Amino acid sequence: MSTINFKSLLRFLYFGCLLLLSVPVLAAGNGRLKISVNEAWQFYKGEIPQFPAKVAAVDWETVSLPHTWNAEDVMDDKPGYYRGVGWYRKMLHISPSYKDKDVFLYFEGANQEVEVYVNGQKAGEHIGGYTRFSVPIKKYLKFGKGEQNEIAVKVNNRFNEDIPTLTADFTFFGGIYRDVYLVVTDPVHIDLTDYASSGIYITTPEVSKEKATVKVAGKLVNSSPQKRRIKVVTTVKDKQGKTVTEKATVVQLAAGTRTTINQDLKPVKQPNLWSPEDPYLYTVATTVYDAATGKELDQVLNPLGFRWFRFDPKEGFFLNDKHYKLIGASRHQDFKGLGNAVPDARQIQDVKLLKEMGANFLRVAHYPQDPVILETCDRLGILTAVEVPIINRITESEAFADNSKRTHLEMIRQNYNHPSVIIWAYMNEILLRPRYKDEPERQQVYFHNIAKLAQEIEDLTRKEDPYRYTMIPNHGAYELYNKVGLTKIPMLVGWNLYLGWYSRSVDDFGPFLDQHHRDMPEKPVLVTEYGADADPRIHSFTPERFDKSEEYASMFHEVYLREMMKRPFVAAGMIWNLADFNSETRGETMPHINNKGVTTLDRVPKAPYYYYQAHLRQDPFLKIASRNWTLRGGIADKAEGTASIKPVANGQAGNSVSTQPFKVYTNLSQAELIVNGVKLGMQKAVGGVSEWQVPFANGINQIEAVAEDAGNLYKDFMEVDFRLVPYQLNANDVPFEELNILLGSKRMFIDELNQQVWLPDQAYRAGGWGHVGGEIFTFKSNRQSYGTDKSIFGTDNDPIYQTQQVGIEKYKADVPDGQYEITLHFAELTGGEPKEALPYNLGGTEAEEEKAEERIFDVYVNGLLVLEDLNLAREYGVARAVAKKMPVTVTGSKGLEITFEAKKGKPVLNGFQLRKL
Repeated sequence: MSTINFKSLLRFLYFGCLLLLSVPVLAAGNGRLKISVNEAWQFYKGEIPQFPAKVAAVDWETVSLPHTWNAEDVMDDKPGYYRGVGWYRKMLHISPSYKDKDVFLYFEGANQEVEVYVNGQKAGEHIGGYTRFSVPIKKYLKFGKGEQNEIAVKVNNRFNEDIPTLTADFTFFGGIYRDVYLVVTDPVHIDLTDYASSGIYITTPEVSKEKATVKVAGKLVNSSPQKRRIKVVTTVKDKQGKTVTEKATVVQLAAGTRTTINQDLKPVKQPNLWSPEDPYLYTVATTVYDAATGKELDQVLNPLGFRWFRFDPKEGFFLNDKHYKLIGASRHQDFKGLGNAVPDARQIQDVKLLKEMGANFLRVAHYPQDPVILETCDRLGILTAVEVPIINRITESEAFADNSKRTHLEMIRQNYNHPSVIIWAYMNEILLRPRYKDEPERQQVYFHNIAKLAQEIEDLTRKEDPYRYTMIPNHGAYELYNKVGLTKIPMLVGWNLYLGWYSRSVDDFGPFLDQHHRDMPEKPVLVTEYGADADPRIHSFTPERFDKSEEYASMFHEVYLREMMKRPFVAAGMIWNLADFNSETRGETMPHINNKGVTTLDRVPKAPYYYYQAHLRQDPFLKIASRNWTLRGGIADKAEGTASIKPVANGQAGNSVSTQPFKVYTNLSQAELIVNGVKLGMQKAVGGVSEWQVPFANGINQIEAVAEDAGNLYKDFMEVDFRLVPYQLNANDVPFEELNILLGSKRMFIDELNQQVWLPDQAYRAGGWGHVGGEIFTFKSNRQSYGTDKSIFGTDNDPIYQTQQVGIEKYKADVPDGQYEITLHFAELTGGEPKEALPYNLGGTEAEEEKAEERIFDVYVNGLLVLEDLNLAREYGVARAVAKKMPVTVTGSKGLEITFEAKKGKPVLNGFQLRKL
């Protein structure tokens, strides 16, 4: 077999933005050719009403695959993103030598309705955005010398009631967002059109340390007009390329037919077993020969890993009779700036990132992903669950059921031979937002139809693959899923649990697991999702639910991992999510992003990632928890420093410091922290965490964590640029430069672009600063105790404007006389257009409607009227960032006093900045 997977081989002739592809001639006996055709496609976003007649009339742009048309519009301030038609077009010059071959276009993924045209004729179509498909195109091609073939692909990512997914907390990017290949085969070949699978299905019915049996089923095609006698040889080779078992079968293929062959190979003695520690892979080569001439006609390679596994409802998961606690994460496929059109190399890095965390499991959620993901899991020893995108709700139509089952069948057949796959899953949180809320009888019919479809998918899965487990991931509505029967249908029950985030408290997590084990002792349980948002720009020393701080997320993960690890019946825990991902409908502190990843959208680790490394890795590990929080700030301690420590920053000794908590994650027994050359002492690691109170000085602070194990030293180092704010603004111990204050907030915000640290506000105290009067803004939702989750227009620094002091009377700062610049930040947080309630927030189904507060007020600075009749909603609209900057001269030792006088409603202030000039 000649298989070429690189992506830049075909740049031969470029004219009029069209690639003229001249495919190289196949040498005799070379079998299959597979080569990418990703370069220089033309793209048009929109319908072409009179295709193909008007195809040249539209304004095409040149793109390369993978490509999505939604990479940018999902991140702008405008609600919604383009969901509709996009056209791709390319010219191929096919060698005349292929006239007697079979030719296919093979798509790894395009979202979500696809029609493929060759020379104006429809060659094929596919429904579903996340599975592969193969289109035979030979009969539409022109093979004459100099002939060009126009390939046109219509892709549509519109909402369609008959195609899952209907709703979900992620973005439905449109486009041909994975690779496309041209595949050329002999008329006798292994089937490419069997749901775009490899056409070969490998099972290992018996595996032990002593021996392993191998069975192979192959689907063969003879598209030629003659009967053919062929020989199929299946060879299993080890890592060194040595043949360990082989089987040859001779079959007669009638003209124009398909057939299936089955081969039982001689058992492999003392097989190398596949495991996370040693993911030993064999290679299975299935080669088709002409029986008379011995000419190779086709060949397909597949991975083979010998392993056996089981889930036990009392003791968890076992692989090769060894107990494993499956700990890992789920993954979405998008990346910062790319949408879901992500190169293979970047996707491979995601699996490596998971492996480096110490994880042994990946939930491929909520849809089958690029083939390279499971290929890498096979190589690195990551066990996996793969699922189809039936999420949140169903449509009770025959078309929806058919599309769901066909997609499920595609998923199984395309990924059948991966040793990493142990679970097929479906119907994620399918009762999250039930239809017919106000029609109880009709809703029972709906529930019945969900269970019916679940049972049909379950039966289909068991028939297709009796060796793997099935699973439905449910959200935390325990009684409802039991009532509908969805905990009884699959072999495994998954729970997506956010106790302590969307609902209740983290203390309820353990009891939930215990209830499942008590009520369903025969059913293995997996925690298929858990997590808390962590905007890496937000920090808090008093973390609380929905504040989006990295500190609350860290606490959340510490509790959840501890509770799962001490319960042997919990087979698995899957973090939601490996990385932040795009969800266009979200507002919150980082609009359009779900921040539950343990890494950012561009895969920078957050503190919880290091926590898992400390618990999951077997090698000695030590890491500063907040090592990416390099720009910090705080108010100087009220007492003049800590004289016994005398920290040093920027080479200067000083006493004024801000003392803040500081964590180190380690799997060693204890660690020591050294700050600016001063040892702060050894601290035992409790639950993988050592903690100190660190006195930060103004300027650059050097921090080193050190631990020793078996005579070896392990170190981690970081520098913190600390912005120390004096406790008394008119004191001389700390140079006063600026204040950046969030009103109505209990959290800090780090603006890396402007190198500013925003601190939470305080009530005014003499010699300092703070608000006088009013109360913090509270969103009507019970999820958070302050602020709003609305997206703020006109800024990327939404947290500055998402909290405010309502009814504020004054803002005072007792600064010395001098020249200053102040900036007052405002946003109207009430009102706006009714917005559909988002399913993941676990509230009601009705649209959220909020009445705007009518407020008009004046603002005075040291007695001077600077803003008159300020009406935020009328002048700027709702949730729009407004910043008013002005110079101020302070004289007479009076300090700075900003007064807010209400004319109607209550004055507000969201942020305050003070800079000395």
